Amino acid sequence: MTCSSVDLKAYMLGELPENEKGLVAAHVRECASCSEEIERLNLTHLALVSLRDEEVPRRIAFVSDKVFEPRWWQRVWHSGPVMGFASAAVLACAILAHGMMRPVQVVTPVASVNTVAMEQKVAAQVNDRVNAIVAQAVAKAVFDNENRQQRQTAALLADAEKRFDMERKADRLAVAANLEIFRKETARMYMASTGLEVR
Repeated sequence: MTCSSVDLKAYMLGELPENEKGLVAAHVRECASCSEEIERLNLTHLALVSLRDEEVPRRIAFVSDKVFEPRWWQRVWHSGPVMGFASAAVLACAILAHGMMRPVQVVTPVASVNTVAMEQKVAAQVNDRVNAIVAQAVAKAVFDNENRQQRQTAALLADAEKRFDMERKADRLAVAANLEIFRKETARMYMASTGLEVR
């Protein structure tokens, strides 16, 4: 018996006639590839048996079916203009409720107030505050001006010191050059008076 003529699936499921079962069993014991195939089929059968049975769907649903249409509250929830109108209506109701629930304040008549004295007192307080603010601003301006002048003076002094150092260096170089010329001239005159050759 060859591997291609053996129906392993029917053998494993017990669907073969009795006379062929013995032949297939003998072939499976002798053939390594068929015995491996039987093991794989047994594992697959065990996996399928372990799954629970599910009811076959009565009807296939399509995307265009009304089952998949959103419910009314889902359409409202995802609609921007409707939600904007609803939030504006809720806000208007909240403002109206707040206005109606607020306690009414009773205004009691106040005894007559001396308005002239009150105006003078307010004017005096305003003048005091303005004077304090002006004094503070002037003090700050003076302080800033003094700081600016000190910085300018320091910068001018540093600049003058730098210029003075450069002038001193130039003077030293000029004195050194004049001394060298004087030395050479003196040496030349000495040589000329003694009759030596000047090199």
